[in-house]
Amino acid sequence: MKFIKRLFIFTLICIILGVGTIFGFYLYVKPELPDVATLKDVELQTPMQVFSQDGKLISQFGEKRRIPVAYDDIPQHLIEALIATEDSRFYDHPGIDPIGITRAAVVVAMSGSAKQGASTITQQLARNFFLSNEKKIMRKIKEIFIAIHIEQLLSKEEIMELYVNKIFLGYRSYGFGAAAQTYFGKELKNLTLSEMATLAGMPKAPSTMNPIHSLERATHRRNVVLLRMLDEKYITQAEYDQARSEVITSRYHGAEIELSAPYVAELARAWMVKRYGEEAYTSGMNIYTTVDSKLQQAANEAAINNLLAYDERHGYRGAEKVLWKQGEAAFEFDKIEKTLRRVPTYGKLVPAVVTEVSNKQATVIIKGEGEQILSWDGVKWARKFLTDDRQGPAPKRIQDVLEVGEQVWVRQVSISSDNEESTAEWHLSQVPNANTAFVSMNPENGAVLSLVGGFNFIHNKFNRATQSVRQVGSSIKPFIYSAAVDQGLTLATLINDAPINQWDKSQGTAWRPKNSPPTYTGPTRLRIGLAQSKNVMAVRVLREVGLEETRQYLARFGFDVDQVPRSETIALGAGSLTPMKMAQGYSVFANGGYYVEPFYISKVEGPYGDLEFEATPKTICTQDCETNPVIDTEFNEQDVVEDEAQTVQYAPQVITEQTAFLVREMMYSNVWGGGNWRDGTGWNGTGWRAQKLERRDIGGKTGTTNDSKDAWYNGYGPGMVAVAWVGFDDHNRKLGRTKPNSNLDSKSQISGAEAGAKTAQPAWVDFMHTALEGVPQQQKEIPEDIVRVRIDRDSGLLTNKFDSSSMFEYFVKGTEPTEYITNELTDSIYTSEGGEELF
Repeated sequence: MKFIKRLFIFTLICIILGVGTIFGFYLYVKPELPDVATLKDVELQTPMQVFSQDGKLISQFGEKRRIPVAYDDIPQHLIEALIATEDSRFYDHPGIDPIGITRAAVVVAMSGSAKQGASTITQQLARNFFLSNEKKIMRKIKEIFIAIHIEQLLSKEEIMELYVNKIFLGYRSYGFGAAAQTYFGKELKNLTLSEMATLAGMPKAPSTMNPIHSLERATHRRNVVLLRMLDEKYITQAEYDQARSEVITSRYHGAEIELSAPYVAELARAWMVKRYGEEAYTSGMNIYTTVDSKLQQAANEAAINNLLAYDERHGYRGAEKVLWKQGEAAFEFDKIEKTLRRVPTYGKLVPAVVTEVSNKQATVIIKGEGEQILSWDGVKWARKFLTDDRQGPAPKRIQDVLEVGEQVWVRQVSISSDNEESTAEWHLSQVPNANTAFVSMNPENGAVLSLVGGFNFIHNKFNRATQSVRQVGSSIKPFIYSAAVDQGLTLATLINDAPINQWDKSQGTAWRPKNSPPTYTGPTRLRIGLAQSKNVMAVRVLREVGLEETRQYLARFGFDVDQVPRSETIALGAGSLTPMKMAQGYSVFANGGYYVEPFYISKVEGPYGDLEFEATPKTICTQDCETNPVIDTEFNEQDVVEDEAQTVQYAPQVITEQTAFLVREMMYSNVWGGGNWRDGTGWNGTGWRAQKLERRDIGGKTGTTNDSKDAWYNGYGPGMVAVAWVGFDDHNRKLGRTKPNSNLDSKSQISGAEAGAKTAQPAWVDFMHTALEGVPQQQKEIPEDIVRVRIDRDSGLLTNKFDSSSMFEYFVKGTEPTEYITNELTDSIYTSEGGEELF
């Protein structure tokens, strides 16, 4: 009895000391313990995602990948796998598992090392939210107290939901929802039992037990999880056998990007960070852009194909690098593949290595595609590049172009056969030296419908659509002609298309602007002058309006007057603007005279679908508008008074509907020309290549700068304005010229000097072909106070004739001619000694 009494006292003292020690530890660490109540309102760090207006994923930003899953959406087998593997008494303990701790302590005592863990799911949750992974006794003590607090605050279901969404599972994946996508490319609910067991086994060592890093270790760990589930009677023997026999098939799955629009994604990212700060990356917000997926895909194809066509017709610049030379040991297949994996893919362009060459074909190993054949048809374009203006002779055989051991670029091209079936084959290509930009927008409200900022975002992140300020060339002429129409000139007004020779005293030289080509037709109607881009006519129109008046007029379209020189050279396009600004300016003509600002963010939703932001662009008011002023003076945004009580803000009218209509008419003629070819009066505008679209509701304007350093095409169609630009990032480099390639079909080739119509317009035409597919042709809407009268083609005066010498023309009511042409009229009335009477 004395021994029992002493043992009881000793035990009691130990208990008192143990409880006291624990209480002391609690008091000691209490000030450092976090407020676990924050778990009630925890916001999981979820990546920011960017979508098109129709819900296609464009990009995802954030260091952590996470796809939050509600408890009710967690598959039961996954919950059972986690409990069986990580915490079999999860539903019975108060946050810590005394039995597990005792078992782990015995193992430590017997083996001398911590071979068995004792952390419950709640403890792991505490560590993941509030603590580090450092292996110190104080961290473990804090973990225990936090776990107990968590159990007092949250239900078991809430704890399990947080654990499933918080735990790190490798490859930047946080939570099982993200891990299911990363390793298997599936939603969590669609995983098989084997795949769930694989993920459930990863918390122990996510970086080394995942199936991408080590399939063998992941398989072994999965089998352990399945065995624990069988022992706990969560699955049957048949389910165990079937899941254990399943081969794990896993690879890295990035975010499932559905639409390539990286320049748009970058604009959205920058906008979000500016508005919400760095927290935007982990906010879980979804940004819906204004981009239309069909139009963006069309812009991608049109702009990049056109750029590659330009680059290839100027010649082949040779291999990217030489891996081994003739006489040296060739690389083995595995070494070639390893080398190619380190080379980026630039959209359509994929790196490849030449392994065999004959007269009419070459064998190449293509990154991700293995061994493929390049036929003669895919190489025969590649005459040698000499300069931007000169190309070597057309090759006669593939050996003239390729050698074994070269690392080159290839792209897949669809070839249509006679029966209209298309097949894909590989063609030799190269990374272009020139670059491109493409923008389309809705002229009714400014929504950007598609945007291409360059050849490839990985290759160069500079956004030429919004950041590249380039000389606009003849693209500026519609705005100058618009000013002239506003001052009373008409489409029938005669302007002298004759050379200008003006002495500049300050420079001591003569200014001699020339047409391109340098042909002149004498007195010519305003419509023809714009449609055929007559340079000297544009200068004379500018003089009629006035230089400073024109500069201020351009501000109505949102152009920065500081970018417009105080010189008559602006009539030839000396001013500089971005493609986005050009699209904004042309929208004024397309929408009937209203100023709209481009925007690309439609709305922002929080992680649970709540609306955080919604764009409220100014739109065109068509009827019963109280305030929609015509700005007759220098325009800026502050001139427009907004009524905050109004839910809709209306765009200000900066030119009249009649002026916008008449400028559209001139741009229509840029495509369709005029006259009648059978009668010998037919003529084309510089944009005649768009006639292949076979639509009468389109129009536009070419733009080419001096020495062809910039090429533009700007135009409109139903519901959209689109702008294409091609040029070198080096402002000193010219787009050059080409001669025909004798290996290629002469009918489909572009040759001669590069210009807006040849270099940029093909992209615009290809885009419109897709964009307007299925869109009914619009009937021409004639505004009020526009009249149509018959005039003489040569003089612009009224006529009673109904033959090929006459035509109908549109006029603002009151500006139509009042005189009829007479037989007494001669050419002498249109000429003068100075040549300036006709402006």
